[in-house]
Amino acid sequence: MQNINETLKKLANNQNFQERYEAIKRQVMQDMRIKEFLDENAENITREMLDGSMSKLHEFSNQSKGCEDCESLAGCKNMIKGYEPELFIKGNFIDIKYDRCKKKVMHDEQQKNARLINSIFVPREILKASFGDIELDDAGRFRAIKMAKDFVENYEPGRKQKGLFLHGPFGTGKSYLLGAIANELAQKQISSLIVYVPEFFREMKNAIGDHTVNDKLEAIKKANVLMLDDIGAETMSSWARDEILGTILQFRMLENLPTFFTSNFDLKGLEHHLTHSQRGEEEQLKQQESWNGLNILPSR
Repeated sequence: MQNINETLKKLANNQNFQERYEAIKRQVMQDMRIKEFLDENAENITREMLDGSMSKLHEFSNQSKGCEDCESLAGCKNMIKGYEPELFIKGNFIDIKYDRCKKKVMHDEQQKNARLINSIFVPREILKASFGDIELDDAGRFRAIKMAKDFVENYEPGRKQKGLFLHGPFGTGKSYLLGAIANELAQKQISSLIVYVPEFFREMKNAIGDHTVNDKLEAIKKANVLMLDDIGAETMSSWARDEILGTILQFRMLENLPTFFTSNFDLKGLEHHLTHSQRGEEEQLKQQESWNGLNILPSR
């Protein structure tokens, strides 16, 4: 078996190898970013260091910098997707370190924000909503968006602040506005929870059988910002109203936790809905004072 040093020496003396090496070297030395690095560090780089680091310089030159050659994160051409190379001097060699590119930073930030928006039975498109996509073609909607933006801008955990009660016909963008608020809060690293009320009540009824009612109730009532979507569309029972909804609202009122609502009913219509059970029985809502902590407005 030949000694590896002898093999390398033979390769170095091989004309084809030398020609390929010189071609790679010329390619590397034409890279503008490499030229800039060598100029900036001219006092610290020797000829021996440059020759000994040629493989690293070649690795650097074949990769995208500043995402200039990558249309998307998925289409990243670099050795480590989402990371771009940076040259630095390490002892007697030029080496490479990898940092997240701007597309990777943006992707990670979006993923981080998405984890801050929790939801129960809410369509995916609602969770991608933004204020910029909402049409300002109605005075009521304009006012709703303004108040929503004011809430996001002024919200501080622990500080008493009114939520919103958005009411209006089906299809006027009430749920979408909740999603936009949640996304804006996520950008401020504030978590929120959006709950589609009709399915939530059905889920809580089923939870009686597996004894998870209290656990689920605790998670929902303690959310930093809670958004109850489409309240009034459910079939109401006195148990759901008093033991579930009432418990949530009472806790949040006492703890000064903001709650948002959307409904096809205005407040008077919703109160009528909540005071009549599915059997037609009329009972006054025990937590009626909870509405006092809301800004009430139509969505259009």
